[in-house]
Amino acid sequence: MTTASSSEPARHGTARICRGCWDQMHMPIPIGGPLALPFRAFGITRSKMNPDICTICERSFQYVKKQRQITVDATILFADIRGFTDLSERIEAVQLSEIVSLFQDRCAQAIWAHDGIVNKQMGDGLMAIFNFPIVSKNHASAAILAAQEIQRNCAAALNGLALEALPGRTLGVGVGIHSGEVQIGEFSTFRSDFTAIGGVVNQAARLESHAAAGEILISAETAAKAPDLAAGAETRMLALKGIEQPVQARVLAKH
Repeated sequence: MTTASSSEPARHGTARICRGCWDQMHMPIPIGGPLALPFRAFGITRSKMNPDICTICERSFQYVKKQRQITVDATILFADIRGFTDLSERIEAVQLSEIVSLFQDRCAQAIWAHDGIVNKQMGDGLMAIFNFPIVSKNHASAAILAAQEIQRNCAAALNGLALEALPGRTLGVGVGIHSGEVQIGEFSTFRSDFTAIGGVVNQAARLESHAAAGEILISAETAAKAPDLAAGAETRMLALKGIEQPVQARVLAKH
């Protein structure tokens, strides 16, 4: 039986028990193999946030954590297509949906490969959480590695679609990452799936808004948690909306 405690976790989508339920409750909820069949009858299946966790993690936060909200040291990643708004005014809806689908799929694959979850999808953008519900000791490094993979996987594919739809145009992805304590839980009376809120989330979103196509902007806090990956990166001082003092960011360009 595969568990989250394995030193070499299975490839995403192949875990036989929910890694989130195992890490959070030490409870082996089957999501693969014959033992999972009875659970599927009750709607317990792989989550769309990450196929290695289950819908209990996704929709039953209070059951898993016995409270509505918790504070977790985590890393938040935002990614967004640059040039998308201009492109959306010039091409047909079908072509636009192909670009969005490709972007979301390539991002999700990279995030899942590093034990993150795709918590929100917002058209040409998304938000990911690292270190909940799958516990990741090196969550800052995991987020950076996922971001680098996003840049590698999206660059050629997005430009290929854009050039077909509108010759002369290019697309790219901007990524922002910040680490720290976030509040995770249920914050809505009509939705039961969890999300993360707080200053760390807001700053990650602000960093992403300043990232040019092909760039990954990471906060000083994230860089301190992943010094090997941030070594040699350019430092950039940014004036971020809602934050009084200039914020130091490290710039990781696509490779």
